[in-house]
Amino acid sequence: MSRQSRIALTLAKRWLATLPAARFGLASGPRRRAAFARGTRRAFEELGPAFVKLGQLISVRPDEFSDELVAEMRSMQDAVPPLPYERIAEVVRAEFGRDPDELWDAFEREPVASASVAQVHRARLREAYRPVWGAELAAGTDLAVKIVRPKAAEAIRADVGVARRLAERAVRWGLARRFDPVGLLDEFEASVDRELDLRQEGRFADRFAFDFRDDARIEVPRIVWPRSARRVLTMEYMTGWRLTEIDAAAAEGVDCYGLAVHGATAFMRQVFVYGRYHADLHPANLFVTPRNTIAYLDFGIVGYLTPEERMNITQVMAALVYRDADRALRYSAKLGVDVPAEKVDVIRAGLGALLDGTERPDGTRDFRHFGLGFLRLLGEHGIAIPSGYGLLIKSLATVEGVARALYPQIDIVATAQPFTTRVLAQAMGDPARLAERLPAAVRAALRELVV
Repeated sequence: MSRQSRIALTLAKRWLATLPAARFGLASGPRRRAAFARGTRRAFEELGPAFVKLGQLISVRPDEFSDELVAEMRSMQDAVPPLPYERIAEVVRAEFGRDPDELWDAFEREPVASASVAQVHRARLREAYRPVWGAELAAGTDLAVKIVRPKAAEAIRADVGVARRLAERAVRWGLARRFDPVGLLDEFEASVDRELDLRQEGRFADRFAFDFRDDARIEVPRIVWPRSARRVLTMEYMTGWRLTEIDAAAAEGVDCYGLAVHGATAFMRQVFVYGRYHADLHPANLFVTPRNTIAYLDFGIVGYLTPEERMNITQVMAALVYRDADRALRYSAKLGVDVPAEKVDVIRAGLGALLDGTERPDGTRDFRHFGLGFLRLLGEHGIAIPSGYGLLIKSLATVEGVARALYPQIDIVATAQPFTTRVLAQAMGDPARLAERLPAAVRAALRELVV
């Protein structure tokens, strides 16, 4: 049986298995969608690495997929049985021409984590090393060695090719009206290509460390470049509590409120100051440490913003602060959200309702309600959402969720306000923008004088 047939059969089998839970199509919409989403997630887990990664991409696209499918994909288990040491050692030898024991001290045969694309082994640094940024790593420092599983790249690319053929067929048959499956696969393929080259993750980690070099409460694993290659990334081993263990951290004296505010502020700095941000901040990628710091892990998914995009997203945030639907629409359009003229009124009305509903009972504002609600509103009216815009909105909503896990009363909008004010103030004094607006200002002044 061909791989395409196996994929189609697995999906069909899992979807058919959902029929009793969906009462053979007679269940309510949410219950029916939840059953279908559960079957899809199980099929993706069964189909292997490419579909696990595709499911993870779906989990960050609430603009294109139902709440039930997004939630189900978020719970997807990217944990697979580990490969034996010898298979992993083959990858190391192919990259360095040497055995793991020659490159690291105490390289552990059993991995500490095993996922669909890579697995992580613990080791120790053989010789002291001065990283690109940060203090020197002493000999004997604990390390995490991330190694791409052999043949993972080939298997994923082959499955992407099969999925693309199925997606093109679904488009021809009119089965994909709410989203563009071919476009999603294009985005997915680019994301996987970046993730399969671990050097890109290492470079972003170094850049992130440099950006926050003056912030003693932000930690990033230091990369050991002489022991890193396309399929191997060696980094400092980080320890601490995941956000699911926050009660244990608080019991040990960790300042959860302070870290929540600081972490949210750090993300605003990434977006509004640097224009590059960690775009996958789920609880597994963050630690709080006994040193009262936040440790960032896994820079496989990142986002970038041009100066103009930073200005426009600042204006969208300002629209949220001032509950200004027209401003939100105007600057979203500059970010690529093209609302047809005949739909402007209904989208503006929907935005107004969202903006009015952002305040929580405790007086704090809810960015997730606005951001994901806006994406959903656009999707319901068939308005295309640029992937970068959707990724940023989702990331801001995730940061809010992470911060609230540490401190439920945090107001992410209030946290963003000083940054938006600063960006707008700087723009007002920018000579290029002043020159751009001067003719319009002169014309307005002349009209006043003539009148």
